[in-house]
Amino acid sequence: MNVVPQDIVQFDTDNLVLSAKEYQTIRQFIYQAAGIELGEAKQALVAARLRKRLRHYGLSRYTDYIDLVNEPQNRDERQLMTDLLTTNETYFFREPSHFDFMRQQILPQHPPQQPFRCWSAASSSGEEAYSIAMELAEFFGHGPWSIIGSDISNKVLQQAVCGHYAQRRIEGIPEAYLKKYCLKGKGDYADTLLIDNKLKQYVSFVNINLIEPQPQLGQFDVIFLRNMLIYVDSSKKQQIIDNIYPRLNLGGYLFIGHSESIKGMHDNLHYIAPTIYRKVI
Repeated sequence: MNVVPQDIVQFDTDNLVLSAKEYQTIRQFIYQAAGIELGEAKQALVAARLRKRLRHYGLSRYTDYIDLVNEPQNRDERQLMTDLLTTNETYFFREPSHFDFMRQQILPQHPPQQPFRCWSAASSSGEEAYSIAMELAEFFGHGPWSIIGSDISNKVLQQAVCGHYAQRRIEGIPEAYLKKYCLKGKGDYADTLLIDNKLKQYVSFVNINLIEPQPQLGQFDVIFLRNMLIYVDSSKKQQIIDNIYPRLNLGGYLFIGHSESIKGMHDNLHYIAPTIYRKVI
C-alpha cells in the first residue's frame, strides 16, 4: 500500500469517525497480538489514540491504516499500534503488602550465596522493577541477584531503561531509599529523579509477549504478574499462566494484582495469602 507523507497531503483527521466495523477489526488485532480485550466502551479512546498515526501517513480512513498495519513489512508500525493501545499505569511500591511479604518471608529463606532472580512480567515504565531492586539491594547488597522487567510496549520500556521519572510519581518510595538509590534532578531536570546506575546495573528490560512461551528467560525465584490479567479474557489468562508457570522455580512465589484471580488455573500453584501463590511439586 502506497501512502503519501503528511507534508504533501493533509486530511482533517480531527473529524474522522471510527466505524463499528473498523473498531471490531482493531479489537481483534490487539486481542491476537497481546490477548487484551478492549471492550465495547473504548471505541472513542482507540479512535483518539490512533488518529495521530493517520495524520502522520496522510490517511483519511481508519480502514486504510488497518490495511497498512497488516502489511508484512510494516512490523514497526504494528508495534507502535500495540504501544498506543495498551494501558500502562504503575507507580513505585504499588501494593505494599507484596513488598512486605517478600522482605519478611521470602528473602530470609533464600540460601546464602545462591543467585536470586526476579521477573517483573508486566513492568510498564519500570517503577515496579526498580522498587523490587531497592528491596533486593537492601537485603543482598552486592550479592548475586538480578531482575528482568518485561512489557509488550517498546515505548514504556524505553522509559524503564532510562529510569528517569517525574517527581510527582515517586510518593511511594521510602525516604531512605530515595537518598540511597535515586538522583534528584537539577536545572533543566528539576522536579525529576533518575535511578542511580549502582541500582540499574542489576535490572534489565526486554520486550515480551506473555501469551507466548519464554524459555529463553530461564528460571525465577519470584515473579510479579500484577494488574495485567484483568485486561484479558479467561482463555488468554490461562495461556499466560501456563507460560509463566515453567519459569518459576520449585518453591518460588507468584504475585498477582488485588483485582485478579487465578483460582483453579494450576494445581501446583498453591494459595498462600491474598494474591500470593507458591509453586509446589
